[in-house]
Amino acid sequence: MPPAKKRTRSYDSAKIRAAVSAQFGHVRDAVLALPPEALDGPTRLGEWTVRDLAGHIAWMVDSVPALLARPEPAKQGLALLDWPFATAPAAERIDEHTRGLDTADLGALYDRTREAYDAALADAADARLLPVSLGAMTLADFLVTRTVELVVHTDDLSAATGVGIPYDRQALAACTRLLADTLAVTAPGGAVEVRVPPFAVVQCVEGPRHTRGTPPNVVETDPLTWIRLATGRAEWAVELDAARVSASGERADLSGLLPLMG
Repeated sequence: MPPAKKRTRSYDSAKIRAAVSAQFGHVRDAVLALPPEALDGPTRLGEWTVRDLAGHIAWMVDSVPALLARPEPAKQGLALLDWPFATAPAAERIDEHTRGLDTADLGALYDRTREAYDAALADAADARLLPVSLGAMTLADFLVTRTVELVVHTDDLSAATGVGIPYDRQALAACTRLLADTLAVTAPGGAVEVRVPPFAVVQCVEGPRHTRGTPPNVVETDPLTWIRLATGRAEWAVELDAARVSASGERADLSGLLPLMG
């Protein structure tokens, strides 16, 4: 696991809490509007059906009240920028748990999840430590990771069903920024400037650091394309050819660094 740099980006806790709730609401509305036969359709996530994916999304949000209900760990074990690197070893366990979820009544599942989330957060402090299986995290940091789960899987759900699902602006911004910062940790340096307007700009890759004027190596793309690249949902060469990514400069090829997480 690459060591996480000292956290330099802050997130507005109230906005992140609301963003998780809002994005989950968008997913709920989309899922409950699907015809029953669509729930048995395939997704781009291996053998998961749309129903499996819908259940997984609910679990990702329900994990907040579930973890808050457990005893608080003695000390923090996982920083926010450690989280993207820690998820890969848990893939098998996540798949097994997702397949075991009771998704017979998705409406009831989503309503219970939303009610539990709202109730659990009413008096929960941002600094409260949660016993996450990957390592104890603060509630504030864990909620930022929920924006990544929600935004990435909203895109998966849209791809599987053809339904356009709205993105909460704060959720999309937090997901974009965390994955951009993950790139900066993965390839520290200042030779390449990566721009994902309007949410993030980071410098990465070893080499001469840019200080003024137009950077010699620039990568620019939109938030969803960046998120798909960072999570393995899109390929660098394909997005470059389609002009969804622009890359100028001899060091501006990020293909060897992507994806950052699956």
